[in-house]
Amino acid sequence: MARQFCKRKPFPLEIVQHKKTALLFGATGLIGGYCLRQLLEHPAYQKVVIFTRRSIGLEHPRLEEHLIDFSRLSEYGPLIHGHDLFSCLGTTMAKAGSREAFFQVDYRYALESARLASGNGVGQLLLVSSVGASRDSLFFYSRVKGELEDAVKKLPFWAHHIFQPSVLLGGRSENRPAESLAGRFALGLDRLTGGGVLGKYRPIEGKIVAKAMIAAAQHLEPGLHVYPSDMIHQLAREE
Repeated sequence: MARQFCKRKPFPLEIVQHKKTALLFGATGLIGGYCLRQLLEHPAYQKVVIFTRRSIGLEHPRLEEHLIDFSRLSEYGPLIHGHDLFSCLGTTMAKAGSREAFFQVDYRYALESARLASGNGVGQLLLVSSVGASRDSLFFYSRVKGELEDAVKKLPFWAHHIFQPSVLLGGRSENRPAESLAGRFALGLDRLTGGGVLGKYRPIEGKIVAKAMIAAAQHLEPGLHVYPSDMIHQLAREE
């Protein structure tokens, strides 16, 4: 499978395949929720540590939950220790209420949690971004995602895995009519064309993105890896 890849000098980290600790931010979201459920059942992980504003109300022998105030994220730095960081933080402009509030969640919180993790020797970052992410984008959402990608690439992780899904499919706790309509349209077009036209704009289910993220974490390949939607589908089939 072709990937965007660049070699980096390995850092003195403990890179392991089994009995790992997964760190998860965004467990209450669509992709994060699927990540949590799949991580708890995956044989490579002996512990899954989540950081969230409110309890998810789940008890599991492998689960460790920390309720935190994201505006004081640096205070929780000593808790962010593990092997693989799954960063699924994200909101919408409608839910955030303003560009500043959106930027706070999708950029500042995501970057600060990654910075703290890398400083604690966490080996791999698995970040949910978005199709079209670019700091030069005319669209605010895509521009923020691009700026975040550029910022986390500078952090000293042994491996960076950046996932750029297109329209997400799957059940959500909140109603997103515009996204739902776009998803139905894109899915219909994808079926009509046999999946050969949309490429990286192909719609994708949240559980598939989660599955691909976990699969990527098991490859133990250093460097930078970027996955658009079509590559995410391929990667998920390997898991």
